Amino acid sequence: MTNQSTPVRRPPRTVDNVGTEAAARVADVLLLFAGGPQYLGVSAISRELGLSKAVVYRILQSLVSREILETDADTAGYRLGPAAVALGVSALRRFDARNAAAPVLRRLRDETGETTTLSGLVGDERVYLDQYVSPHEIKMTVEIGRRFPLHAGSSGKVILASLPEERRAAVLARPLAALTGRTVTDEETLRRQLADAAREGVAVSLGERQADAGSVAAPLFGPDGEVHGSISVCGPRYRFAPDVVERYRELVCDAADEISRNWTWLRESRPAPVPEPRGH
Repeated sequence: MTNQSTPVRRPPRTVDNVGTEAAARVADVLLLFAGGPQYLGVSAISRELGLSKAVVYRILQSLVSREILETDADTAGYRLGPAAVALGVSALRRFDARNAAAPVLRRLRDETGETTTLSGLVGDERVYLDQYVSPHEIKMTVEIGRRFPLHAGSSGKVILASLPEERRAAVLARPLAALTGRTVTDEETLRRQLADAAREGVAVSLGERQADAGSVAAPLFGPDGEVHGSISVCGPRYRFAPDVVERYRELVCDAADEISRNWTWLRESRPAPVPEPRGH
């Protein structure tokens, strides 16, 4: 009698397994945008994750339809979209930085009489995370969660000045949009201003991002020593006379230093997690 081998039958993939695998692929695609290049294309993602271009394209289109990603015609790539930024802001609001900054920004608002803000670095842009509004009838308020380029305005420029050179050069290599007639778009001029901001630890803007606004900002460094955002005092430009700006420069620098110290203290003062007991 001839022995015939019985083929090994693999159990069919369940709906749960298929769903889990699909979700993992989507998560892997999104994680490539965290801390990586601002723009990624189908081919780069396909190579990095070992997925077919067809699969990657379908994932990207699904994310674009929900505004988690968006396309850029100039680069033929994808970048994080408004919905992703909104999620990021929601997470950033829970960071220790916001807790560390709150009392300092309130006091700075009271000392200056102007609105004070907290910005966070998100990719190669920044977003406002919090603000403490001026009591003046005529005042400046900001839109929480909206993205802004780093080259325009004091809050962005002081972050850009504090980034590693390679990352700063990548930002400056792209077209620099003029948000107002005072926005600096010449790379060499901007580099000189960034060098001054890095040396002095403060940046000043008079109408560079918003035509009638003035602001003074300082970088915010986290417990890891890296720049993660900035704080600012901002208000109507006519109230930012040279002597007032000089006073604000010192106040904002001192406030940023205090927030960085508070942030480090909050991180270090957290109780260490209690290890789970091991079974015997």
